Amino acid sequence: MYDYDKLIRILDERNILLSVMGKDIGISSRTIAKIRKGEKLSLKTLDKIGAYLGVDSDKLFRVISPNPLLQSLRDEKNNKISGGIYNELQIRMTYNSNHIEGSKLSEDQTRLIYETKTIFTGEALQIDDIIETVHHFRAIDYCIDKAEEPLTQDIIKELHFILKHDTNDSSLPRFAVGDYKKRANMVGGKKTSSPQNVERDIGKLLDFYNNKTEITIEDIIEFHAEFEIIHPFQDGNGRVGRLIVFKECLKNNIVPFIIEDDKKSFYYRGLSNWKTERGYLIDTCLDGQDTIVKLMHTLGYAY
Repeated sequence: MYDYDKLIRILDERNILLSVMGKDIGISSRTIAKIRKGEKLSLKTLDKIGAYLGVDSDKLFRVISPNPLLQSLRDEKNNKISGGIYNELQIRMTYNSNHIEGSKLSEDQTRLIYETKTIFTGEALQIDDIIETVHHFRAIDYCIDKAEEPLTQDIIKELHFILKHDTNDSSLPRFAVGDYKKRANMVGGKKTSSPQNVERDIGKLLDFYNNKTEITIEDIIEFHAEFEIIHPFQDGNGRVGRLIVFKECLKNNIVPFIIEDDKKSFYYRGLSNWKTERGYLIDTCLDGQDTIVKLMHTLGYAY
């Protein structure tokens, strides 16, 4: 649902009737009815209204999600509210996901970067750890913005680009930032999809997943495991995979899960044994969901 209260408020302040605005800029009565019903308008129409009022079109409305967590994340993000669930998920998800992959930044250092955009430390730090921390914050925002859109290869590649652009990896020969791997790789000593088969394999996985009539948390965990088995990128597969999980949980009104760094051995065991024993990974992810539920309760959010 779309809330056009901001648009109506601007019109009221200027003593302009909605119907008069419609006539002035040549939009149909059907479009006016969509505004009154809270239905989606085209970008072209929104831009036309914005130009008429001298206001950025994205300031004229907000999307109301039936998922209360997603709505809270969007409201806190858009209004730059600190101390809430958006703030905490940014820090905790970024710290844990990056630390699993070898980042040396502590949770306190991650929090400092997020909340003050500065870092003070007496130790030497890898520049990429700092860059990828900032990029992960932006990738979470991207997931929140795109939450309700169907999962596609373009979204998956964009997440990789957001994470890896401007890093040392991006300057390496044949390292494809925002695109699938060019060289074969292995994970945990096991073979992954060959570069020439990645697009096909991801396409098949997306078709299987997106054709489900109702998505459960087990479906999202299954997608995650199969995605990591394909291992489509040269590097960054784990972080992209966990961001996809976050997006898809928000899309399907499921509380997301977070894999904490001290649980990574259980997480890796679950991924490694997925084909023979799915319970390992499912139990680890459900434990990570409990972590988010507890955080929501602590902060006073409904579950």
